[in-house]
Amino acid sequence: MVHSINQASDEWGIRCLRYEIKDIHVPPRVRESMQIQVEAERKKRATVLESEGNREAAINVAEGRKQAQILASEGEKAEQINKAAGEAQAVLAKADAKAKAIRLLLDALAEQNGNAAASLSVAEQYVAAFSNLAKDSNTVLLPTNTGDISGMVTQAMSIYSTLAKKNTATPRLAPESEDKRSTEEEARNPSA
Repeated sequence: MVHSINQASDEWGIRCLRYEIKDIHVPPRVRESMQIQVEAERKKRATVLESEGNREAAINVAEGRKQAQILASEGEKAEQINKAAGEAQAVLAKADAKAKAIRLLLDALAEQNGNAAASLSVAEQYVAAFSNLAKDSNTVLLPTNTGDISGMVTQAMSIYSTLAKKNTATPRLAPESEDKRSTEEEARNPSA
């Protein structure tokens, strides 16, 4: 428009820099159609913005769920590792305590009258075992003479002493005697 005005006014020495429409009178039907077009454009933009907002919200919710699942699985993994480590420490502590108890028992048996104390302990356990059997079930295994407690104690002590004799009757061979035995066997059986 400015270009057309400048071409027409060039002969008069007038130059147009700007052209503005201050007021326009259009027929009512044209104005209504323009208004409808503007509203449709606004609704379109609003719908697009709303759908983009819904999409972003869905992505954020999905990311949040993903992060929550990852954190939950990492927490469960750490819990299982801690539980396993605790159980391992408990097993080691029990084994250590049992080893110390065995050493103490060995030291006690090595002392004077240690075997007599062990015999008394075995006899007490023997009597307690029969007592527990009678309490826990209706089936009871009784020794031949239940009225004779001293006989039960004697029987328990004889079992203990038999076991103790078996353990002392089979001493371990020292490395030197094993070497002698293998040398003697080779002498007897030269083909081996």
